[in-house]
Amino acid sequence: MTSRPTLVVVSGPPGSGKTTFAHALARRVGCPAICRDEIKEGMVHAAEGFVPGPADALSLRTLPTFFGVLELLLRAGVTVVAEAAFQDRLWRPGLEPLRDLARIRIVHCTVPAELARQRQLRRGADNPVRRAHADPRPDDPAAHGGVYDAFVRVALDAPWIEVDTSDGYTPALEEVLAFVDGPG
Repeated sequence: MTSRPTLVVVSGPPGSGKTTFAHALARRVGCPAICRDEIKEGMVHAAEGFVPGPADALSLRTLPTFFGVLELLLRAGVTVVAEAAFQDRLWRPGLEPLRDLARIRIVHCTVPAELARQRQLRRGADNPVRRAHADPRPDDPAAHGGVYDAFVRVALDAPWIEVDTSDGYTPALEEVLAFVDGPG
């Protein structure tokens, strides 16, 4: 292999539009999108009686599975978009071993906190598989705000870009594609 694949890390607080953006970007790049929540949601089907909570058994299994899938694909030379609401303390240790396998690009998704809360409430109501996650209760706006305000971005030494997903994408998807394909 003469060049390395690219690993596009899509991160941001819950409700910031990461998953939707990651899938749109992956379609444009022509590569898979690996989404942490989708892995955990798939695990719930085989976990009878599962109850989500902080550091629950499926969350603990999801973390190594997520990074293991990324490593498998990158070792095979596959460019991939990886999406999760991980904060720096989880992203950085998982990404460090992948630095030699791929060119890493980081996309930080942002929206106003209230819009993130509305999105979380909507997806919780619309998607029964969200039961896999310990999302804040709909009647607890302070918990939503606390999660949003306390989010710590991934701080890996790699090129990054911020994308506001409030209404479409700013910068536009084409600009993000240019960033992903850029030098370095």
